[in-house]
Order: sequence, then C-alpha cells, then structure tokens
Amino acid sequence: MMGQYIDQQDFILIKNVEFFGYHGVYDYERGEGQRFLFSAKLFLDIEKPGETDELEDTVDYGAVTSFLSAYLKDHPFKLLEAAVARAMEEAMLAFPMLDGMELTLQKPEAPIDEPFETVSVTRQISWHDVYIGLGSNMGDKSAYLSEAVSAMKENILCRDVAVSKLLTTKPYGGVEQDDFLNGVLYMRTLMSPKRLLAYLQSLEEEAGRERKEHWGPRTLDLDILYYDDAVMDGEKLTIPHPDLQNRLFVLEPLDEIAPHLRHPLTHKTARQMMDDLR
Repeated sequence: MMGQYIDQQDFILIKNVEFFGYHGVYDYERGEGQRFLFSAKLFLDIEKPGETDELEDTVDYGAVTSFLSAYLKDHPFKLLEAAVARAMEEAMLAFPMLDGMELTLQKPEAPIDEPFETVSVTRQISWHDVYIGLGSNMGDKSAYLSEAVSAMKENILCRDVAVSKLLTTKPYGGVEQDDFLNGVLYMRTLMSPKRLLAYLQSLEEEAGRERKEHWGPRTLDLDILYYDDAVMDGEKLTIPHPDLQNRLFVLEPLDEIAPHLRHPLTHKTARQMMDDLR
C-alpha cells in the first residue's frame, strides 16, 4: 500500500476526554498535577465493519480511549510534545488494526499570565510502506545482511518484513573491490524518514561500517529506496533513492517483491526501469 493514511477519509473521532495528569516543566505541575484533555482521530478502513456490523472488524474506540487515558495519567512528561508522541506510538502498537492516528493534547491550565482558553499540541502518526536496498561486500556478507534483517524484524516499530532473494553482483561506481551481495527489503514502519535513516545508519555502524571512500567497500549498506510515495530532496536524504533507476542490483530484487510498484516521479515499475537500463 503506497500512500499515507492522511489520504484515507475514514476515521473515528474521540473528542475532549478529560483526565488529571502531571505533565509540565515546573515542579508544582509535576507534583500537584492539573486537568488535561485529549482528542484522537483513529484512521482505519471502516468499509468492512460498515457492512458486517461486527466489532471484531473494527477497532474498539472505548478500549483506545481507556488506553490513552491510562497512559497519559501514568506517564508524566515535561513537554506536551513528548507526551503526545509517546502515547500515540504506544497506542498504535497496542491496536494493530489502526492505520494511523492524530492526537491532540490540551492543557487549559498552562502557566501563561495572559487570558487564554487552552494550549494544545497535535501530531499525526501512521504506518508507512518502505523499501530498503541491502548490500555487503566485506567479511561474512550473508551474516551482515541476515543480522540487519533480523534486527528490523525484532524492532517493534517495524512489521510485515519481507526480503527478496540475495544476488551476487559486481561493484558499482568504479572502485576496485570484492563482489557484493545485494537484495531489497520491504516493511511497514512507524518511523519518520529522518528517524528511519538514523536507525539504518546505527545498524551500519553496529556492523562496523566505515565511510572512508565514496562507492568503496562496506560491511553493510542500507539505502531507503521508497518511503510511501513520498518525494523529498534534503541534504542528508533524498527519496526516492536518486540512483535506483541505474542499478540492476536494486531493480532486479525490487521487481521480485514489488512488481507493480511504481516510481512516484517517473511512474515506471522496476521491470520498466530494467528494460530502459538494458
């Protein structure tokens, strides 16, 4: 499923649930506590429960409300931003039927001198479809790739992990070095692109990767190929991967696990890009 949950029109709205909590920067806020309210949009496909009229085909919004209320009561944070982020992440993991969530946390008794109604923080989170290029050409290549895949399978922020067959390929980029072992991994993740990049780089560092030479040999190489149908061009991260259309060692395994997936800019599948390259 390419695309983010904000394109999905179906949602359940829970509005202005009141609770007593201990969130705040000041000691008296964390000691004495105060009144808070939260509202949540629960994004999911409601077509099936709309037809079956069965609770098992949807999410129990009463259970979600109780979960969020209990979590926000029992876990004090200095910042509303942190409270919202952590509560949503935990709720998304606890209720796997949810595609996404929008949570607003209000603080009507915030420490502000001027007259005001409330202070609130709103954030959205969802599961994202991600494709990652895998590569290694140093040491025990198969072991490095296997350990990285296992780490992603064990990460609670990742699910539905699937991996292509691994291919032995010639080096790319003109630097003389050993052959590579390459593949492509698919997963759904709650991580943002920035957070995902940091996570993948941490796996590379754990595998002992050293960034000494561009296109040089490496124990582990993990590249974000696609992130939903997002298009972004930043200093540290470009999505889709800017060179994937020139890499048969990416296109072949990508075609294996996602033959109908289209590039969000060229709208070509991996098979079509392979034909163009050949």
